[in-house]
Amino acid sequence: MKRSSLVRALFAFLVLAASGYVVMTAKPQLGLDLRGGTQIVLETSDSPTVKAGKETTDKALEVLRRRIDALGVSEPSVTRQGDKRIIVELPGVQDPREAAKVIGKTAQLTFHEVLDQVAAKPAKPAAGDLYLPDDSGGGFLKLAKPAMTGERVGGADGLFDTQQASGWFVQLDFKDDGGKIWANITGKAACEPVGTPARRVAIVLDNEVITAPQVDPNGGGQLCNIGIAGGTSTISGSFTEDEAKDLAALIEGGSLPVPVHVVDQRTVGPSLGKDAIQASALAGAIGIGLTALFIIFVYRLVGLMAVFGLIAYSGMSYAALTALGATLTLPGLAGFVLAIGMAVDANVLVFERAREDYIAGRTDGLRRSLRSGFQNALSAIADSNITTLLAAGLLFFLAAGPVRGFGVTLSIGVLASMLSALVVTRVLAEFFVSRKFVLRRPALSGIAGHGRVRTWLETRRPPLMKHSRRWLVITAVAIVVSIAGVGVRGLNLGVEFTGGRLIEVSTAQRITPDQARAAVAEAGYPTAVVQASGADDITVRTGTISDDEAEKIRESLSRIGGSADVVRNESIGPSLGNELRNKALIALGVALLAQLAYLAVRFRWTFGAGAVLALLQNVAVVIGVFAWTGKPVDGIFLAALLTIIGYTVNDSVVVFDRIRETRNARSTENLGPVVDTAIVNVLPRTINTGISTLFILAALLFLGGDSLADFALALLLGILVGTYSSNLTAAPLLVELEKRYPAPPPRPKTKQRDRDSEPDRGAVV
Repeated sequence: MKRSSLVRALFAFLVLAASGYVVMTAKPQLGLDLRGGTQIVLETSDSPTVKAGKETTDKALEVLRRRIDALGVSEPSVTRQGDKRIIVELPGVQDPREAAKVIGKTAQLTFHEVLDQVAAKPAKPAAGDLYLPDDSGGGFLKLAKPAMTGERVGGADGLFDTQQASGWFVQLDFKDDGGKIWANITGKAACEPVGTPARRVAIVLDNEVITAPQVDPNGGGQLCNIGIAGGTSTISGSFTEDEAKDLAALIEGGSLPVPVHVVDQRTVGPSLGKDAIQASALAGAIGIGLTALFIIFVYRLVGLMAVFGLIAYSGMSYAALTALGATLTLPGLAGFVLAIGMAVDANVLVFERAREDYIAGRTDGLRRSLRSGFQNALSAIADSNITTLLAAGLLFFLAAGPVRGFGVTLSIGVLASMLSALVVTRVLAEFFVSRKFVLRRPALSGIAGHGRVRTWLETRRPPLMKHSRRWLVITAVAIVVSIAGVGVRGLNLGVEFTGGRLIEVSTAQRITPDQARAAVAEAGYPTAVVQASGADDITVRTGTISDDEAEKIRESLSRIGGSADVVRNESIGPSLGNELRNKALIALGVALLAQLAYLAVRFRWTFGAGAVLALLQNVAVVIGVFAWTGKPVDGIFLAALLTIIGYTVNDSVVVFDRIRETRNARSTENLGPVVDTAIVNVLPRTINTGISTLFILAALLFLGGDSLADFALALLLGILVGTYSSNLTAAPLLVELEKRYPAPPPRPKTKQRDRDSEPDRGAVV
């Protein structure tokens, strides 16, 4: 074994070992759509006196985190997004009214005189008495009525005493008559004996004592009935830097320095998350199993090695996701499964090129043919994966919501698929095709003869480009019919693009959409859009309504359905809907421009024009089908559409790469027969890759549950139309444009071909 092969084998072993370790030890972070719960997106806005920004939003976030902790939610998440948004995730919380009530209420920051300290709270406190746990752990504090609220706190900062180096302290600034009130309560406390409870002043946030310091005994009698004059005071103690700053943030932010309002709210029932995981896992297992059987049937031994490469891909992708701490969402899970198609495509490209070299006698032996296949397919593999990575990257940077998760997992999946195909599968395949039992039976390898599709095509040699204009007419008709669907039926934009409320419930007894519409209308929403979803589910779409109004709709459906369990409950404000829609359009536009720019660099402009028409046809047909059928166009559909763009460009690049290669070798011939030959050479790869991917998508469509059905349908349409458009739309337009604007004929690269045919130079190191 040569040194380069040893290096590849060692690298493959290290990657697989590291991936296996991560898979066995790491735990993936599941999104709420897979584990159930409530997500609330809050946005801060300017108050009459304070401007909303990063600093004030962070302070509001600290207050919200304390409130969420009081809910007792397991593993809550509170993060800032941008400068003005706070995302709150509450796993297991199914009543958004409870969560929104606790999170969105105005903070109550109050200042109290301490009357006494007791070991235990009285069973029946006297009316008006307030007992709260002592922050220092010394039982309970009996507090007087609030002397003032946090509205009179102008600011609070955690500072270090640089003069006396006595440590960290908290400085309070008061406004209005806050300084006077503070002087009164501290002056009264200063009259009490040092060390007694009444010497303390308590600061309470949402009925929790956050600090209860003693009035400085060094003030002595001067403070008694005089208090701390002015608008500034300090709280000192054995504070660390973090403790001082956190306390300052709570005091200052306790009254929420800026208003917050809910712009997005989503609730996913626990059954939906559990069912989604089970359905996706079942669909993925069946789809991958069928794909594996198909690859082994078509490519035999090297196909079996490709299956091991797919298993390695799954491990590497899963390990990368968990190691990076990425949140696995439902669209992300679909992207994870879908990237298998990219790994299959790379293997198929290699095996088909290896077959060509072996059968034509351009290389000496199975192993050299396999190496030559990897070398010759590398350009097409790189181009096709780069275009998909462009789409995935743009999804992450330009889109929002769960679509970003799809972009992350698709990017990781594409990189892992290339690594599994070009390293793991190569090491295994080169090793086994060199064994004696394979050398004695070359047909066992899977690369010693063409498949049935290639054999049939080479026997018939269909003159496809003889009717290039006919194919273009079919394309034009498909585009016109699709656009007509958008014009006649319009697009059923999802609630995340339009704003409003989407409620999906599962009823105990099956009810018809007409019965559901009558119940919803009786509840006071006659204009709501009511549809069936699955066997026993009903979806209701309305404008912007409150949580109480949404509960009213659920109760009305429960009365006629026996019970109505919430499957999904989404509320998106109009401003966020506009933002998501604009970001979606920007992501789509930039993805198209980026991929076309890449094609412009790699190919002549006539090739790029063919790719543009193929893209237009594919996107138009998928959108048109969704328009004619009234299926929702939402963020998940956008993820599918951008994936379709990547797939279409992927197929076009592979076809163009072979056309360019064939044209260079046969520069004196007309372009039509050259394109026919290139399509005959490439079509088996396109069909085999398409069938492999269709197995996975069909499993997602029929077994992946309602959440993934429309996503899988869009991709199925995209791959079917993309197979047609990359061969019978892009290529015919290229032929017609080259007739009008011919390029200078390239010089044939006979010397390069002669070198490739030499046995001692057929190997790739």
